Amino acid sequence: MRVGDLKKQLSHKQKQKEVIMTIEESKALLKEYFPKGSTAYTILRKVSPSGMYRNISVHSIINDKPTWLSYHVARVTGFPYKDKTSSVGVGGCGMDMGFHVVSTLASVLYDDYKAIKQEWI
Repeated sequence: MRVGDLKKQLSHKQKQKEVIMTIEESKALLKEYFPKGSTAYTILRKVSPSGMYRNISVHSIINDKPTWLSYHVARVTGFPYKDKTSSVGVGGCGMDMGFHVVSTLASVLYDDYKAIKQEWI
């Protein structure tokens, strides 16, 4: 193995470690804003022409102050983050996709899909 290849491999592993740390930091932040039994508020930002894809933003309201948390929700759940609408991209139809996003978040944070409630704004 050449030195250049080794450096690339180490650099890639270091980047993976940094991403893991930032995802863990996002999880910690989301646990502060969404303790067990709390409510996540969702807003439908965009629906694709086919109706099969939605952009949904996720917010927490604490002490009458809304906090936008879509970026962290997307990172933790694995859903894509949509810059144009500052929201979480989710595909599918035939069910409440806001509930799907929030229940996925609850499963990732607490291993219980019912740990966080969901309401539309």
